[in-house]
Amino acid sequence: MSDVEVSVVLPAYNEEATIEGTVEVALETLASFLPAGAFEVIVAEDGCEDRTPDIASRMASEDDRVRHIHSDERLGRGGALEYAFERAAGDTLVYFDTDLATDMKHLEELVESVRSGEYDVATGSRWMPENTAERPTKRAVSSLGYNTLVRLFLRSDLEDHQCGFKAISRETFDALRGEVEDEHWFWDTEVLVLSQRRGYRVKEFPVDWEPKGDTKVDLVRDVFGMGSQIVRTWWQLSVSPRLSQRVSMAAGSVLVMLALVVAVGVVFDLDAVFDAMSGADPRWVVASGLVYLFSWPLRGLRYRDILDRLGYSGDTWFLTGAIFISQTGNLVFPARLGDGVRAYVVKARRDVPYPSGFASLAIERVFDLLAITVLAGTVLVGLVLTGGTDQIAQAIAAEVPPVTVGGETIDPGAAARTALQVAAVVGGAAVLAVTAILLSARRDSDYVHRAVKAVSNDSYADYIAGVIEQFVGDIEAVISDRSAFARVGVGSLVIWVVDVLTALVVFYAFAEQIAPALGETAPALGGVITPALVATAFFAVSVGNLAKVLPLSPGGIGLYEGAFTLIVFGLTGIPAHVAFAISIVDHVVKNAVTIVGGLASMAWLNVSLTTAVEESREAGEVEAAAATED
Repeated sequence: MSDVEVSVVLPAYNEEATIEGTVEVALETLASFLPAGAFEVIVAEDGCEDRTPDIASRMASEDDRVRHIHSDERLGRGGALEYAFERAAGDTLVYFDTDLATDMKHLEELVESVRSGEYDVATGSRWMPENTAERPTKRAVSSLGYNTLVRLFLRSDLEDHQCGFKAISRETFDALRGEVEDEHWFWDTEVLVLSQRRGYRVKEFPVDWEPKGDTKVDLVRDVFGMGSQIVRTWWQLSVSPRLSQRVSMAAGSVLVMLALVVAVGVVFDLDAVFDAMSGADPRWVVASGLVYLFSWPLRGLRYRDILDRLGYSGDTWFLTGAIFISQTGNLVFPARLGDGVRAYVVKARRDVPYPSGFASLAIERVFDLLAITVLAGTVLVGLVLTGGTDQIAQAIAAEVPPVTVGGETIDPGAAARTALQVAAVVGGAAVLAVTAILLSARRDSDYVHRAVKAVSNDSYADYIAGVIEQFVGDIEAVISDRSAFARVGVGSLVIWVVDVLTALVVFYAFAEQIAPALGETAPALGGVITPALVATAFFAVSVGNLAKVLPLSPGGIGLYEGAFTLIVFGLTGIPAHVAFAISIVDHVVKNAVTIVGGLASMAWLNVSLTTAVEESREAGEVEAAAATED
């Protein structure tokens, strides 16, 4: 049985210039207060590209108090520490940075705080009043901001979470390691936060600290890495435990209904809009849902084509279910967290890496924007060629009746014109983005890597650059392939044509109310669904979907409803409250189909929506090691 009580781990990546001196200082300091044979120093060499492995191996062969633990691939700072701690012999696990920025006179206090059994975790602090720490401005501002955010969002009582000078008991480490998810710079922060949340005894004490070498503060790492990890941990610890699938669905439904009632009541006469909705033929409303349902297997086919071009297989029905689940997540959770759900599902069930999963989603979005831009543009050109320029001008200038509420006048027409402007910008941006990707695909230039490195010289920048390069490369793989571009492009157009056909069926459900505005005395199908109304529906649905890319909602109205109402009212003369009612029913039908399909798919694929949202946040950590190998 080993007599080792204390294991000191030195995480090392390309430290050939300092590692030998650091090991010698560690051994000398430990020997000053621990019995011989009671400690070991482990060099956790993390896929180094210099002479660090050779130096560590030589030292281990010369001194039985030194061990060398090697990794062929980059594990990340946190991953290397976990890997070494799991293989360490001691019951007190310690690590400090190899640059020896923290004065080694504090090592005895650090070790004995845990070795004595008084504390489960101990950490040095550079932000306590009693300590002496030289902090350059760049480091001080970044560190203060970071620690403030951790205390605010993660409810930590500590002043300094990132001082590279910590100790933890074996029992505590074994209990927490399954919960700690980060594998890089956030690892020790997560350990400290979880230790406090789980009721372990944590000691923070002041240390004298002096920076050595180049600063580790880095724009890319801090913004993309640490910030995202704070959000991810906050979600897991503070939000997710309070959510269940039933609670989240109920809350989402209530919020949607409240928003709907407020929007309708503020902008239009509530009774008039509800009367228009109640006057719709329920048989045609149901029929519109069946038409919309047809678009979902088409989405599955399109997604299969995208993944196939990226080198991953998937059957259409499974992918259709994954899309149902992700779109349901987008209705329930804010900030399009459902997109991450789909990336998680295809990662868990089809081994599609997270960057490729998110890239496939981006490809879908690009083609969706292109398809609806083409549809809207085609109708616009058609109206111009057939002398409809005056109609377009009238539609844009149309005045939807304003309403005064609480002494303030709300103008939905102005909101809708804002929607048209947003739609034009989004459509133009989609075309420009695809053009830029096509042009960059023809050149073998590392623009992404050069751009990222221009603002960062940190090793984590390589990780960020690698993820972005894989992401952009996957998009280029589809867009630059003529055959794939054609299949996915045509599929996208068909999907959005079905979306418009759904709206046309909803229009016919209101046939009796819109027939007089169209000059028809009877609501015959051919008399209501005229070529002009078909063109209007294509334009309204396309522009509305382009507009709602930006979640602006002046006066409580969504941009989709505003653009839809303005276009229909301006081009056809259908009363504004009826046009608004049609836009509401159109959305309700599509969202109802999405939610029912999502619930059925969750049951079929045995996927928990909240669990999937949590797991999808691991994307950065799961792919970090692979991305940093290059």
